[in-house]
Order: sequence, then structure tokens, then C-alpha cells
Amino acid sequence: MVTTAPVYHIPVLLKESVDGLEIQPEGTYVDVTFGGGGHSKEILSRIGRDGRLFSFDQDADAEANMGALSEDKRWTFVRSNFRYLKNWMRYYGVEQIDGLLADLGVSSHHFDDESRGFSFRFDDSPLDMRMNKRAGKTAADILNEYSEEQLADIFYLYGELKNARRMAAAIVKGRASQPLLTTRHLMCSVQHLIPREREKKEAAKLFQALRIEVNQEMAALKEMLAAAMTLLRPGGRLVVITYHSLEDRIVKNMIKAGNAEGNRQQDFFGRILSPFVPIGKVIVPGAQEQATNPRSRSAKLRIAEKSAVNSEGSKKE
Repeated sequence: MVTTAPVYHIPVLLKESVDGLEIQPEGTYVDVTFGGGGHSKEILSRIGRDGRLFSFDQDADAEANMGALSEDKRWTFVRSNFRYLKNWMRYYGVEQIDGLLADLGVSSHHFDDESRGFSFRFDDSPLDMRMNKRAGKTAADILNEYSEEQLADIFYLYGELKNARRMAAAIVKGRASQPLLTTRHLMCSVQHLIPREREKKEAAKLFQALRIEVNQEMAALKEMLAAAMTLLRPGGRLVVITYHSLEDRIVKNMIKAGNAEGNRQQDFFGRILSPFVPIGKVIVPGAQEQATNPRSRSAKLRIAEKSAVNSEGSKKE
């Protein structure tokens, strides 16, 4: 019997997202979420001999997906969190980019790797959840060290769990008898608070909240988008795929108002000032893609173009 290696990650909305970049053959592009390399490979197939692509990923496991890309002189892999986008572009002498793509979804590899602790499907997975295994607190550190109030805030803000306070209290009580080190330990401590008919949905929210805190995802996203706003040339494209309301709200606000909070500023004539112009409507995967890749079901693709109008409302020369 022939067995095949599990797919690291199936790129979501591949054609739609790369089309959204409106690639110029000699342009400079950034894929801040390399993952399985699907989006990067498609971008490289469309740029010319003098085009450039920088691909970011903080997870060492992603480097195994380089393959033939490592021989392509147009391509540079940056093993780093995308929150440091501005610093790395300065390091490589890049002042402006023509487009940036971000697929914010967690790779299938992470959910399917029992040793990483991203999924409640595995009973005895270590509660790690770090995208970058070289640094930072693990989920176990957070569960065992944070105060009850801190845990409640995380579960409510990042998991949108209505019973966040009760879950936090149950975890603090559970860790008093033994440290919470595995997915089984965590689920056992909160099981009585989750109705059986909503078990998977509630558990997914809990694990999402922990993952976001472990990896500081919201702060990293805000920093990356702010850097992209500065780096994109006028007419350059921002293409972002989100998977839950928290990150989608930040992206939507940045496009509409130029800041993560959505605070709109107006010029003297009452016109809304924003560095971006939305392109088209939100795009979601079609029925066929959802059937082929169920993890794409919650994806939303937003595309925006860097405005050629400065903060005073007049066109740049």
C-alpha cells in the first residue's frame, strides 16, 4: 500500500488572492505567511526575471516546504514573525513594495501535529501552541501562571466565550491539584461547563483564545498592517485572508480608517481620510473549495489599494 505524507497546508482562495495583488512582472512583493508555500509559488510564477518576493514564516517547520524555491534568486525566505516586516525590509534595502499578501489561517500542519497542542482532538498533546518554538510562553505557562482575572479576559476577548469567568475559575481550581500540561488536563478542568451539543465549538473557541495569547497574534497583526501601510507604494495592493471576527475587524478597520481601532479622520471638507481604497467586496470560498477544504469555510478575503492621495487630500505628484 502506498502512503502519502500529510499536506502541510492547502492554500485558501489561491487564485482570488494572488489575482488581487495585480502583479507587475518587475514588482516587489511580500507573502508574510509562507506556510506550505502555495501562495508564494503562485506569486513567483507570475513575476518576471527582475521581480522579487520575500516570504515570512516564524515556524522552523515551514522551511521544509522551500523545495526548489531555495534556488530561485528572485526569492528570499525570512524566518521571522511578520510583526518585524518593517525592520526586515530595511535590512534588505527595500523602501517600497508593490503588494503584500497575508493568509492569517493556522496551517493544517499545526492542527494535525499532535506534538504542538493546537487541537483538542488529541488527548495527551503538550499544551505548547507556539508558532515559534524557540521563544515565548507556552499555553501551559499561561494556564498555570496567569491570574484568574487574566485568564477570564483572554477567554472573553479572544475566544468570545460567554462563560469566560467560570472557565477561568475552573482552571485555577484544577491547577491547584496538578499543573495543566496536556490538552486532556485542560479539557477535564472545564468539561463540566461545556454542554455536549456545543462541545467542539466551545473547545475550539477556548483553544483559539489561548493560541492568540501565546503568539500575541492581535498585536503582531496590527504592527504588520501598520508597516504595510507605510511600505506599500501608491497603487500597491494589500491582500488579507482572515478566519475569525477579531482579526477581520482589525483588517477592515485598517482599510477603512487607516488604524486598527477604526477611528475615522476627516479633512476640512468632511472627506474621510484613509490610506487605502477597498477593492471590490469581501470574497469567500465557493462551495467546491469548501467541500474540498472544509477548513476554508470561515475565510474572508479583503483587498485594498494604497491611495495615491496624501493626508491633505491632494494627489501626490
